[in-house]
Amino acid sequence: MRKLNRAAAGLVASVAALATSATMLATPSEAAPAAQGNRSLAKVLAADGTRFDKKWGDFDITEAAVLAVLKAKPDSPVALLTQGRKRATAFLPTDRAFRRLVGDLTGTKPRTERATFKAVAGLGVDTIETVLLYHVVPGRTLGAKKVVAADGMDVKTAAGVTFKVVVRRGQVILVDQDKNDRNARAIPALLNLNKGNKQVAHGIDQVLRPADL
Repeated sequence: MRKLNRAAAGLVASVAALATSATMLATPSEAAPAAQGNRSLAKVLAADGTRFDKKWGDFDITEAAVLAVLKAKPDSPVALLTQGRKRATAFLPTDRAFRRLVGDLTGTKPRTERATFKAVAGLGVDTIETVLLYHVVPGRTLGAKKVVAADGMDVKTAAGVTFKVVVRRGQVILVDQDKNDRNARAIPALLNLNKGNKQVAHGIDQVLRPADL
């Protein structure tokens, strides 16, 4: 846990520096589609109940992280995910992705989702908030086709830091600010979640890191 806490401190400091020195950020040039629905991504996360289970391919830990941040900081920008009338695109790490993150930071992979979230919570609310915001593109409804069309572009996130979209051999790869770890891939079976609404999401297999850990 000491290593996890050191990583959290480094993350906060690095993100502050990156946000201050951010360069011009490229975004897809096409306008967002005329999505009419107002169903929020928070409702998508809560669709199978607010609980931990044994399904490592869903988003229970992401949901728990969102709830933890909003409980501690009701005015956090993370609240965008509950506001279905506002456009947003989220790249959602699966529970397995968070387990990989904890394993990378601690050297041990928790056996359960609950234990995984407990380790993530040890990073602190501010760090969790920053990590969540790094997965959200505010003001844009980007379906899978538009994400693919963004190949080679830097996308601005709600954290004020960018990631790059790279399409390679049929895979959509999100290149984050961590230079040492494998980059996240979009999961084909988890694309266009909440399609037809102003807020849309895509599942990814790694947690995006807004700083080099």
